[in-house]
Amino acid sequence: MADAFENILGQPQVREFLRASVASERVTHAYLFTGPAGSNKTMAAYALAQALLCPKGPHGPRGGECGACDICRRVKRKKHPDVRYFAPEGAGGYLVDQIRDIAADTVLAPIQADRKIYILDRVDLLGVQAANAFLKTLEEPPSDVVLILLGRTRESVLPTILSRCQVVPFRHIPASEAAGILAQNTGASREKARIAIEACDGSITRGIEFLKSNERLAFRARVLEALALMRNADDWDLVGQAGELVVLAKAPLDVVRAAQEEELAENADFLAKSAIRQIEARNKRQLTAKSLESLRQLTAIIRSWLRDVLAVCAEMPELVINVDARGAIEDAARATDEACVAAALSAVRRCDEAISYNVSPETCIDALLFETRDALYRPRPPAGTGAVR
Repeated sequence: MADAFENILGQPQVREFLRASVASERVTHAYLFTGPAGSNKTMAAYALAQALLCPKGPHGPRGGECGACDICRRVKRKKHPDVRYFAPEGAGGYLVDQIRDIAADTVLAPIQADRKIYILDRVDLLGVQAANAFLKTLEEPPSDVVLILLGRTRESVLPTILSRCQVVPFRHIPASEAAGILAQNTGASREKARIAIEACDGSITRGIEFLKSNERLAFRARVLEALALMRNADDWDLVGQAGELVVLAKAPLDVVRAAQEEELAENADFLAKSAIRQIEARNKRQLTAKSLESLRQLTAIIRSWLRDVLAVCAEMPELVINVDARGAIEDAARATDEACVAAALSAVRRCDEAISYNVSPETCIDALLFETRDALYRPRPPAGTGAVR
C-alpha cells in the first residue's frame, strides 16, 4: 500500500532513503534537501513531516500514514499548526530578524502534536549574518524539533549550514520525464501533461494540481488569448489585459484565505492566544507564497509560449509545446525573428526577478506585456539599410 512517501514522484532514491530513516527511527534533527526547482523537495519535506507526526508511528498501518487520522490529513493539506513553512521575507534573502523569530519559536511547545517540523525554503539565500543567528538552533535544536532546509545546490549553501545537516540530494527531472510521470499519475494525455509541466515551471506536484483545476486551465487559455492579440493591441489594451491577468492569477488566493478563516474559526475556542497568533502568522506566510506561485505561473505560461515562437522561428516546429495555440504561435513567428524572441524572454526573466523583490505585480505584468509586444513587433529597418534598431 502507498505510504506518506509515495508521492515524492521522480525521486526513487530519496523516497527509499526517507522511508528507511523513518522505519528504522534514525531521523536526524536537521536535513538539507538540495536540488533544482521542480524536483519535489517541498513535497518530500511535507511527506517526512507527515510520517513523523502520524500517531500510528513508523510501524503502524501504511508505514506512518494511517490514511484516516486528522493529523495526516492536516499535514497533507499544509494546515497542521506544528508544521511551519518559511520562505525569505527580504528582497535579497532571509532577514536576520526573521531568522531570530524562527529560532525563538523553536523553543515553544508544539500546539497539537508531540513535535514540530520547520521547513525553510531557499536556504541558499541565507546570508552570513542571518546564518550566524541560526547556527545554535541548527546545531542543537530542542529535542521535539526537526529542521528541514531546502536549497538549490550544495555549493550555494553556506558551509556553516551545510556541515550541520544531513544532505539529501534531489536529481533534476527532465521535462519529458516529468510529463511522463504526470501523465501516468493523472491519466492525462502526454500532450496535456507537457503543457502542465511548462505552466508549472517543471513541478510535477503543481502540475497535478493544475490539471485538476478547471479554473487554472481557463486561466492559461486567457493568457494565450492575450498573447495572440498582442500584435494589434494598443497601449490601453495592454494595460487592461495586465490588470485582468493579475486578478485571474491571484484568484486561488480567495479560496486559500477562506479555508484559513474557516480553520481558525473552528479552532479558536480551544487554542491559546499565542497559538492563534502563530497560526495567523503561518497563514500570512502561506498567502504570500501562494501569491508568488500564482504570478510565476503567469510568467511561466508566457515563457512557454515565447519558447514555442522561438522554436518555429528556428524551423523546429516539432518542439512546440502549446499545440492548442499553434496558429497564433506561427503567426507571431512570421512577424518576428529569433533575436526579438530572445529579447522578449529576457523581459520575462526581469519580470520574475522584480516579482521576487516584491515590486507591485500590476506594475511587473504591465511592463512585461509592453516589453514583449515591443520586442516582438516593433518596426524593423529594411535589410541592408544599416539602421540601428
